[in-house]
Amino acid sequence: MPGADGPAKNFCTGSVLGIVATAIGYQEIPYFAAIRRALVSSALSRSRQRPARRRSEIWYVVQITLNARDIGMTKGALAILVHGGTDNWSPGRWQARFDDVCRDRRVIVLPDPKAEPADVHYAAVWKPAPGELAAFPNLRVIFNLGAGVDALMADRSLPQVPLVRVAVDDLTGRMTGYVVLHVLMHHRQELYLRQSQRDRRWQPRSQWAAAAISVGIMGLGTLGANAADVLSRIGFRVSGWSRTPRQVNGVTSFHGAAQLDAFLGGADILVCLLPLTSDTQHILDRDLFRKLNRTSPLGAPVLINAGRGGLQNEADILACLDDGTLGAASLDVFAQEPLPLDSPFWTHPKVVLTPHNAADTDPDAISRYVADQIARFEAGGVLENVVDRNRGY
Repeated sequence: MPGADGPAKNFCTGSVLGIVATAIGYQEIPYFAAIRRALVSSALSRSRQRPARRRSEIWYVVQITLNARDIGMTKGALAILVHGGTDNWSPGRWQARFDDVCRDRRVIVLPDPKAEPADVHYAAVWKPAPGELAAFPNLRVIFNLGAGVDALMADRSLPQVPLVRVAVDDLTGRMTGYVVLHVLMHHRQELYLRQSQRDRRWQPRSQWAAAAISVGIMGLGTLGANAADVLSRIGFRVSGWSRTPRQVNGVTSFHGAAQLDAFLGGADILVCLLPLTSDTQHILDRDLFRKLNRTSPLGAPVLINAGRGGLQNEADILACLDDGTLGAASLDVFAQEPLPLDSPFWTHPKVVLTPHNAADTDPDAISRYVADQIARFEAGGVLENVVDRNRGY
């Protein structure tokens, strides 16, 4: 570097590296820290031997030709592959979030013709098309940005690497809020009361205590267990069914095919939070609805499905609502989404319909969750919430 002697040049370069590192958020990266310490130390040790030039001369000769986004980014890239969702789930917004929490690695939004597939070590995805993830030979982990992984499991070309599902407190809390809201809605006869309001009819019906109603939850994973716990504390009698034995305080537990009928026979309101697998496809059908309790104060059982659309036989639900096998239904998911405009669910008087937003999770919480998982994994730790591919969830 012409115009500056050794110690002055070293001190200046070290100072500018510190400034650049701070400005772009890399001050903690060892690459910067080590070089800066070495340069400054060298300058200080040699300053006694040679006087420093004037500051104006030193700053004049310092030139930086570093690309701020690539400095120190020696870690594998994170690819974002998102299809569908709201504006808040757009690929551009995901990139901004991951850029913020993954400052030491490159974040790529796919498709990107300039991206080198071999550089991608991690993928954050939502409903990728079959085959899209097979293009990355060095992929180490796939992070599904939502709770359901059925779309991924249907991809026969899916790389044989860990598949991680989202399980953040924000998602769990929002699903519990949805379940509690709709259980209370049916328990407190909101459909009748809203129709009475439209008809200007002041005719209240008898109201029962929560303890008079039994809520059965199909699926006692993280989401189901939390919802069951809250409903129990409100005062409802709560039971739960799962494929394998699970225990939740205050909840009567059933498991396996042998105990399914006993579980259904005690449920006045059935909440379904099951994953979608080959075993649970269309499990919500007329045969199942017939087994629900029909002697509760509600008069007829109620269905709440916030799991997956493929769990329900929609023709059976409509027919059972019409003939009284079901008294009402809250449905957040459907076989085809968005729901077709000509679907009878839109206007059915016994249906409460929501547009698959029961647990519309905060993307900021998800991006932090993914970044923390990657950091733990690269430090030799164990990934959390890895999907069992044999079970499908």
